[in-house]
Amino acid sequence: MKIAKRFLSAVLILVFCLYTGISSYAADVSQTGETTAEKELTEEEKKLKEELDKAYSIPAESNTWDGWAKGPGTYGEAAIVMEAETGTILYAKDIDSRQYPASITKVLTALLALENAQMTDQVVFSHDCVSFLQPGDSSVGLKEGNIITMEQALYATLLASANEAAYAVAENTGKNAGYDYNWFIQKMNSRTKELGGVNSNFVNPNGLHDANHYTCARDMALIGCELFKHPEFFQIVQTLEYKIPKSDTVEEHVFQQKDKMLRPQNVNYYKYAVGGKTGYTSDALSTLITMADNGKMKLVCVVLRTHGKNVYPDTTNLLNYAFKKFKKIQVSEFEQSQDVEEILEEEGNAFVVVPKKAEFTDLAMEIRPDGVGSEKGTLVYTYHGNQVGSVKARLSEQYLEANSLKAEDVTTEDIDSEDSAKETEISDETDESEGFLKELLQRICDMNVRERIILGVLAALFFVLCILFIIFSYRYRKRKKNRKKL
Repeated sequence: MKIAKRFLSAVLILVFCLYTGISSYAADVSQTGETTAEKELTEEEKKLKEELDKAYSIPAESNTWDGWAKGPGTYGEAAIVMEAETGTILYAKDIDSRQYPASITKVLTALLALENAQMTDQVVFSHDCVSFLQPGDSSVGLKEGNIITMEQALYATLLASANEAAYAVAENTGKNAGYDYNWFIQKMNSRTKELGGVNSNFVNPNGLHDANHYTCARDMALIGCELFKHPEFFQIVQTLEYKIPKSDTVEEHVFQQKDKMLRPQNVNYYKYAVGGKTGYTSDALSTLITMADNGKMKLVCVVLRTHGKNVYPDTTNLLNYAFKKFKKIQVSEFEQSQDVEEILEEEGNAFVVVPKKAEFTDLAMEIRPDGVGSEKGTLVYTYHGNQVGSVKARLSEQYLEANSLKAEDVTTEDIDSEDSAKETEISDETDESEGFLKELLQRICDMNVRERIILGVLAALFFVLCILFIIFSYRYRKRKKNRKKL
């Protein structure tokens, strides 16, 4: 009985203590509005929270587009999801703002190497390839004088994010093409513009910070789309571990895949990810480009200036949103315009990408003919003003005739055009002379009486001088002739 009483007393004391503690905690919260955890936030943690909230509050422009599926927020200040085959922008958040790309620059370096070099090309590491490295820069330890293949250099560049390897890829691609390192840098910028880039300036091939080295989400997505044409790129970036074997020109180097979305055992692994590249500097913060393919659509997702450890979750949310909310529509199955004879599926993409609730009849279509004499053209489709794809088509006889684009029209117009050009060339000098005379006569007409008298006197003097010149010339020639006779 005593034991039971003691046990009951202990339980009552425990209940009282818990009640007192909970009451005290509730009172603290009601008075201060903060939990103990919030009270213990450091100044650095508070600053990060403010930065996270600020970045997340930046609106996504695509969430305001009519008829568009609303996308998730991101802790990155800029983000985009682009369908790779049509170039359709599915998600847009400040996509043209200038941002530092950090090491995702290296996907452009790889693209240019794949377009301008061979995987078997020699890559020689010069002094310049390694001398710029600072403590803490990403590197696999390749040294001056090392010689490896372009393929090995690209593995080091893309998997290990080796800055010296990226520099060597650029320098050797330039030299092997008959130019130099600076040519490669110029090519980075010109190629980006060719792809439709609007706001980029690259000054190095690795992404190490430079105030003049910047890009935007749209431009990086366009570069990512182009990489889908190069299976070698995806073979490299899907490799989990790679070894450059020891040889007479280099020691052994082993390195692993850094992109967690491509590592099956990692919590951030994304099953539809087929390629990508990470980046980070203190100025750029976290950056990431990811290529994904679920068998139905190919996507490129770019997130820039991401605060905290949110670069992978943000990318996952954006890709899930795009795969879930959008669909492809085969144009050939629905296009019924009398202006279109046939959709040319063999000449490129023959589909558009739209929100899942949209129907083909909701789209507006614009025909852009290839030109006079061609029966082909491009059909550009938009949904509420946003371009969702374009396809090549053979245009109908009715459309060609109505717009004077038939082949027989070319002959007449070309002949007329050629004749007109010849006439123009022949009459160019005449037109210039006539123009000068008309202008001179107009000025004479605008003169007053006094000015005309002065002009008349000057003209008379000029005429007399000409006569005198002719007379003296005649006499001079005559005297010279007479002297020869003597």
